[in-house]
Amino acid sequence: MEGSVRREPSGRRRKRRGVFRRLMRSQAAVGAIGTAVLGALRFVHASQRLAPGSSDVSGLLHSHHPAIVAMWHGQHLLAPFYRPRDLPYAALLSRSADAEINARVVEAFGISTLRGSGGRPGKARRFREKGGARALVAMRRLLQGGSGIFMIADIPKGTPREAGLGIVTLAKISGRPIVPAAAVTSRHHVVAGSWDRTRIPLPFGRLAVIAGEPISVPADADEAVMEEKRREITRAIEAANLAAERLVGTLR
Repeated sequence: MEGSVRREPSGRRRKRRGVFRRLMRSQAAVGAIGTAVLGALRFVHASQRLAPGSSDVSGLLHSHHPAIVAMWHGQHLLAPFYRPRDLPYAALLSRSADAEINARVVEAFGISTLRGSGGRPGKARRFREKGGARALVAMRRLLQGGSGIFMIADIPKGTPREAGLGIVTLAKISGRPIVPAAAVTSRHHVVAGSWDRTRIPLPFGRLAVIAGEPISVPADADEAVMEEKRREITRAIEAANLAAERLVGTLR
């Protein structure tokens, strides 16, 4: 029909998207993107004014080292800047191919990386399949060896701002405390299509960093206590997040 638009066959579109994904996951592309992201984060951080009332994160982490620092997904991009440089830390990242870029950025800050899942409540089999059990063992060893752990508490594609059982289990088996934390900027872009409404920090704003009181999990904690602690950690991280938002004026 005259004037009609000829559509590309769906199979060809899928093939082209597959080629593009493989290209973007190549080592060259991952390295280039990681370098660009790192440079952008450094610029954004350098342009921020620290909001009065922010926590002495360095002092708190020194006092409780080695600790498990817990934050929400989508609000952690500037967190590496507040790791005390004289303390070793490792970060848990997902096992997805896209996490390679995150790993490049995190490792550029001198933070080692591990792969695995944070563990959904009631999803033990899925947790094992995603490498969560192996990651827990590796993180326990690191904590025992004197390295702190940075961990996103909520679960990818799960319920935003709800802690998983993985972080509770790590605190139980390691005997180390969880430090709830948040880093919030007054200027940011919210990625509306993301499951966690990821916030991309923008330059020339105010930054608030809040760390709450450490939370410990008893070594003999049963299922009921573990669930209670999971909820306590959820409340504590969100309280730190809301306190940070108030300091930068995004929440009144």
